[in-house]
Amino acid sequence: MDMPWPFLALDPYLIRFYRLTGWALLDFYLGTFVLALHTLALGELSLWLARRLVGRYLEETAARARHYHDLSIEALKAGDKAAYEAANKLANEAFSKSFFQQLALSGAFFWPAPLALAWMQYRFLGVDIPLPGTGFSLGFIGAFILCYIPAYFVWKRLLKRAARWLRPDAAAPAT
Repeated sequence: MDMPWPFLALDPYLIRFYRLTGWALLDFYLGTFVLALHTLALGELSLWLARRLVGRYLEETAARARHYHDLSIEALKAGDKAAYEAANKLANEAFSKSFFQQLALSGAFFWPAPLALAWMQYRFLGVDIPLPGTGFSLGFIGAFILCYIPAYFVWKRLLKRAARWLRPDAAAPAT
């Protein structure tokens, strides 16, 4: 099975992480962990760009949902059932729209994972990867998921540290 040109272009860089120690199993898990980190970084960048492009629109939709919700609560308190039902219907529509916009936005974060798995398919299809400490083995998809989950927590911790490092110190005296 021939690898498509985008994967061929990336292959020399990605495969380096699978050859770090010389121990095949350790290299596979380290390489997959680093691939998962790259996947998360690309997803985070995509999410940031998507938020920059449509963030104001998403905020307006969420604000509209809150506004109609507040109107429905006020109408309920006033005892105006018709106004409550009308405002509540508009609030439900706005909340639904906001929910599905957020769901679509999450695609910006996760889209790199299928690409990483597609590259791994060309490299590791049919290879059984032993699960250390057990008598079981995984395919490349299971191994990717097994590495993706801890990589996600490492990635989030790195982002928090970077945010703290980049944030100006609030306790510094003003000049």
